[in-house]
Amino acid sequence: MAAADIRIEAPIPGKAAVGIEIPNDSRDTVYLKELLMSKELKEHKSKLAFPAGKDIAGRVVVADIAKMPHMLIAGTTGSGKSVFTNSILMSILYRTTPEEVRIIVIDPKVVEFQVYNKIPHLLYDVVTDPKKAAGILNWAVAEMTTRYKKFANIGARDISSYNAKVESGDYSEDEQVEKMPQILIIIDELADLMMVAAKEVEEAICRLAQLARAAGIHMVIATQRPSVDVITGLIKANIPSRVALTVASGTDSRTIIDMNGAEKLLGNGDMLFYPAGYVKPVRIQGAYVSEKEISDTVNYIKEHSGEAE
Repeated sequence: MAAADIRIEAPIPGKAAVGIEIPNDSRDTVYLKELLMSKELKEHKSKLAFPAGKDIAGRVVVADIAKMPHMLIAGTTGSGKSVFTNSILMSILYRTTPEEVRIIVIDPKVVEFQVYNKIPHLLYDVVTDPKKAAGILNWAVAEMTTRYKKFANIGARDISSYNAKVESGDYSEDEQVEKMPQILIIIDELADLMMVAAKEVEEAICRLAQLARAAGIHMVIATQRPSVDVITGLIKANIPSRVALTVASGTDSRTIIDMNGAEKLLGNGDMLFYPAGYVKPVRIQGAYVSEKEISDTVNYIKEHSGEAE
């Protein structure tokens, strides 16, 4: 029992047993391509479904951002946070067209997501200026309000019923209507935004978190610093789905998932996955996606006019 980073789960949910997780000496790499081809993902109808990784039993874990409906991700340098975010983006690009899902990427670090510029799914070029990012979040709040007005005009209660009515022609002739895409907002480093415009950013995020689900607008928010001045009480209270990769301390682990454990993870995509509705976090290994795979996919999408299949 001299192994480092042992994690004990007592009891295992649904069983009269205690679980002791001991890391393997050699790590099995989980490749995104394998997960994208999995039966579990292919059977999922949601356009915002993505394979989070494999659990300790080797099963593919598929999550649906539309149900989450927003997600917080925390992890230090080397934890695999950006690779995980890239795998979410790649999954959605692989499975959807720009008419179905539009994406906003906010990347204050400038280095991670520039490769996605000019793909047809993007509503704006990748946003690198934190001040501009605050304005984009306010645009999303305004778009949410506009969508709710359009729903009311034709008697729809959410984006799926609105799109169904538009498709079937179930609205009055004088209404100007067209199908709406879902919108996914990815923020790669929340701390940089909070340093520039904390109050404005917090207000916009909380408003979207509370109300944007039915309008088809969802957020994936990542940070290296899950401290209380970045993930404020309000933001945390409004975003119930969390992912903890390796963090620096037990305090950081408690900030993101309300319990210790993430400080003992092994890095490189080892994570505690805790979406809304789960009783406890599940330990999974996230998928690896190389820079070449990302650039090849992006180039293919650009060449084929937005058809990601």
